[in-house]
Amino acid sequence: MDDREKSAAEEAEGPDVRARIISAAAELISSGGPEAATTRAVAASAGVQAPTIYRLFGDKRGLLSAVIEHVLKRYLAEKAARPPHPDPLQDFREGWDMHIAFGLSHPGVFALMSSEPHPAWEARAVSGGEDVLRRRIRNIALAGRLRVSEERALGLVSAMGTGAILTLLRQPEGQRDLGLADAAREAVVAAITNETARPADADVRAVAAALRASMDRLTVLTQGESALLRELLERIADAE
Repeated sequence: MDDREKSAAEEAEGPDVRARIISAAAELISSGGPEAATTRAVAASAGVQAPTIYRLFGDKRGLLSAVIEHVLKRYLAEKAARPPHPDPLQDFREGWDMHIAFGLSHPGVFALMSSEPHPAWEARAVSGGEDVLRRRIRNIALAGRLRVSEERALGLVSAMGTGAILTLLRQPEGQRDLGLADAAREAVVAAITNETARPADADVRAVAAALRASMDRLTVLTQGESALLRELLERIADAE
């Protein structure tokens, strides 16, 4: 065993080395995205030799899986600490909102989680979150309020939730249309149950959307007036 291998072996024996490496990788992903968590960068940030990472995690994929599992474990612990709402549909809504907030606050980790298809090394890390969602959907079914199969509901929720987060992450942070996530949530509720209430101002919003779509045909307004009207109609059509 040469000096480098001996150093790596000694580092691996420390009880906090694994946690330090995971923390360093998570910080790099948070600040620079998944691409920033190179083996060399993680090793330098954690103060270890690169062989230690391979010894503890197998390869970079194993390290990334450990980071996802670490971040999700904290997130799911927060979810578990929240008392469930007695109304299973409202409990679902609150869980959706928490998931959107999680994705927006952990863009790098969420990018790894939402890769398609989930590779085998990642499946174990994300299964805990899917189990929570399955339980929420099962509770809606047990209350007699689910109108599709549980598997179809799970697929719809996962697709819409992931799509909403990725769409918002592509928008500039200070200009994100957070109402989009709420609209996606209610679209899912409408798809899996029969209990979506029609908004009181739905007709007004429909008229605003129709007029907004016809703006290109209007010739009586100045450019400034058209821009102002377009903005106002968009706000009315998208109002919650």
